[in-house]
Amino acid sequence: MKVLLVDDEEKFVSALAERLSIRGIEADWSTTCDDALSKVDKKKYDVAVLDVKMPCMSGIELKRNLEKIDRNLKFILVTGHGSEESYQMGVKEVPFFLTKPFKIEILIGKIKQALDA
Repeated sequence: MKVLLVDDEEKFVSALAERLSIRGIEADWSTTCDDALSKVDKKKYDVAVLDVKMPCMSGIELKRNLEKIDRNLKFILVTGHGSEESYQMGVKEVPFFLTKPFKIEILIGKIKQALDA
C-alpha cells in the first residue's frame, strides 16, 4: 500500500510518514500542492491524506486536481481546526475525515477503510 501525505507542517508530515513506514506502509510526503501534484503524476498511490487548510489551496481543491491525474486515488482529509464548516465541506466529497491530533492506529484504520470503499 502506498500513501501520500500532504500537509504544510513539515515536522508533522515527515514524522507521520516515518511512523507509517515503521508499520509497513510505504509513505511519501509533501508540504506543497505543486509537489504533491508532481508526485502523483510520477508515481501510483493508493491513498492521499490531505490537510484541509494549506497556503497553496484547500485540501478539497487539491483533491479535485489530484483526481484529474489519478481517478482511482482514495482520499482522507485531516484538519487541526475541527470546525463544523470544514467537516461539512469535506464530508460531501471525502467520507474519511480526521481531526488532529490523532493516533497512528486511527489513521491506519481510515486508510484501510478508504481502500475498501
